[in-house]
Amino acid sequence: MTAVPRVVVSAPSSGHGKTAVAVGLLAACAARGLTAAGFKVGPDYTDAGYLGLAAGRVGRNLDPRLVGPQRIAPLFAHGSAGADIAVVEGTMGLFDSLAGRAESDSTAGVASVLRAPVVLVVDVAAMGQSVAALVHGFRAYDELLWLGGVILNRVASDRHEQLLRDALEDIGVPVFGALRRRDLPAVLPARQHGVVPVAHRTVEALRAVRRLGEAIAGAVDLDRLLAVARSAPRLSGEAWSAAAAFADAPPLPVGPGGRRPVIAVAGGPALSYGYAETAELLAAAGATVVAVDPLVDEALPAGTDALVIGGALPETYAEELSANRRLCAAVAELARAGRPVLAEGTGLLWLAREFDGRPMCGVLDATGVSMDQIVVGYREATARASTAVAPLGARLVGYKHHRGVVNPRAGQAPAWTWAAGAPEGFVWRRVHASQLTLHWAGNPEIAHRLVAASTPSPAALAPGAVPAQGGAPAPANGGPVLTKTGPSAPVPAQAGAPVSAPAGVPVSAPAGVSVSGAAPVVQPAPAPVPAGAVPPAASGSAAPVPGAVDLTDEPTADVRPPATRPAAPTTPVGTPDAGRAAPPAVGGAEGEA
Repeated sequence: MTAVPRVVVSAPSSGHGKTAVAVGLLAACAARGLTAAGFKVGPDYTDAGYLGLAAGRVGRNLDPRLVGPQRIAPLFAHGSAGADIAVVEGTMGLFDSLAGRAESDSTAGVASVLRAPVVLVVDVAAMGQSVAALVHGFRAYDELLWLGGVILNRVASDRHEQLLRDALEDIGVPVFGALRRRDLPAVLPARQHGVVPVAHRTVEALRAVRRLGEAIAGAVDLDRLLAVARSAPRLSGEAWSAAAAFADAPPLPVGPGGRRPVIAVAGGPALSYGYAETAELLAAAGATVVAVDPLVDEALPAGTDALVIGGALPETYAEELSANRRLCAAVAELARAGRPVLAEGTGLLWLAREFDGRPMCGVLDATGVSMDQIVVGYREATARASTAVAPLGARLVGYKHHRGVVNPRAGQAPAWTWAAGAPEGFVWRRVHASQLTLHWAGNPEIAHRLVAASTPSPAALAPGAVPAQGGAPAPANGGPVLTKTGPSAPVPAQAGAPVSAPAGVPVSAPAGVSVSGAAPVVQPAPAPVPAGAVPPAASGSAAPVPGAVDLTDEPTADVRPPATRPAAPTTPVGTPDAGRAAPPAVGGAEGEA
């Protein structure tokens, strides 16, 4: 499969500085002229973004829970192809797992699959000879762990460094370098800004990566570390391939004249707000993938047939999202025209009527408000409707990490349900919006279904063709539709108007609207349900998944936006560790450095 030299950078726990060290290692190697590749264990977009910025190629995530342990080595081989060195940054502590499955989901588990040496970053600011006991304990805890060496962080003095080196020499553990307390500059932008500084290649982000690389190059014996990385054995098996994911998939419909559907993926000029494999899978499935930046672009790309909004778009940019009224109107029109719109995380808040008192796209009759706590955790979810994402009853594993809470939590047709949790998300026409984030490499059929749903029919491209009748924002649990004024005002839904759908991809239509392929039938709308209430499960709906992971859940009570408009987000600069800590998390957040 691959013989790329590689190391896994981990730590005893969060807060030891492993993100700054991993970014600095990649930047220092790139400055030497080496072709580098960066990876992040777990679902964290932000760290993967900075690792990619330092390496000069897109950073990727290796999450056994989202993609399956069997895909970790193939995805690594795919992302590291042609590299001289690959650096994998771990998550939390070396043996920690947010899902409680340390043997497969922890950093140690990933290092074992990759047969890679582990470099342990240890904050020794308040430690002496005890560092030997700590490191020895980590090495002895798993006899199969390959502990390649240690990087000491926040060393006080030359004497302190020598004391630490002597203690580790006694147990036979190499020390690759020692960083003084101020060697790692506090330059990484605060975590609340997410991947945006990377996606936009801001001066702040570029300067941060360069300074971390200089710090590592001056304090770490790179030659010795690279020698250990090059001793990693060749991995067996085939590298992951987006094209191979569809080898057994049924053929997709072909547009008129062989036209490929145009699918816009939200992202900045240098990075999408989602996992890199999403765009690769869409292209392999037959789509023309184009980028649209919700923060600056005022229109969708020409000929857009579908829109994908990944979960990495930060909530703190609500003001910029709201101010881009032209793009909001274009997205609303795309949804009303019956085009597929897939939104995850903040994408759901963007499609709502308003978020923190600011107007959004108005596609969904829902409001969002920021809370003090962060909801975080994996979910084993069951699809509550057949959509371009999944068929009814399909079970997928996703991840939640958000502060914004949506009211109501679910629409009349929810997107997902899971054990011990109320239904969540919205399905309306071909809109699928939820705060659950999926990794498409673990579910490549999503790309296949979306391309099928996005392929235009001959009638849609005929001269003078009229798009599907527009509708008002998706009603929340049968609640009243709130009309809006201005150019983006929704058009009232017409009962009985057919909604076109490609073959093989069912569409969930709103009450009173039939799906094309049969004579229009006016269906009675269901009885209204109070906003925020959970509608009864439809006949044939999948039951909650037994044993699903549900570390925490949002409140289901009525949550209303604040009466006063909150201040616009500032742009503070935090430290690689404490300065990037998130607010207290519900359900066990990483609080990653």
